[in-house]
Amino acid sequence: MTEALIGGIVVFVLATYLGAALIGRVPTTLHTPLMSGANAVSGITVVGAMLVAGAGFGWLSSVLGFLAIVFAMMNVVGGYAVTDRMLQMFKKSPVEGTK
Repeated sequence: MTEALIGGIVVFVLATYLGAALIGRVPTTLHTPLMSGANAVSGITVVGAMLVAGAGFGWLSSVLGFLAIVFAMMNVVGGYAVTDRMLQMFKKSPVEGTK
């Protein structure tokens, strides 16, 4: 293994533990703002995946980049849909007969 790969694996494992620790301690009332922030991070992932897919490093890089784009877009669209649905729950419904 190369040193860059080992460094990448260490960063991935540490980020996984940090993310699990942070998500577990967030109160339920803050999940919607946290989800919106996660959607913004997924937007960054889409841009990075597009750069990797189009960089011309080979077919494996293109396939993995394309898969990363698909999964990140699923996360972005699903996250915004869930956030929108949750925000609709806080809106008051209009009373019939009034303007």
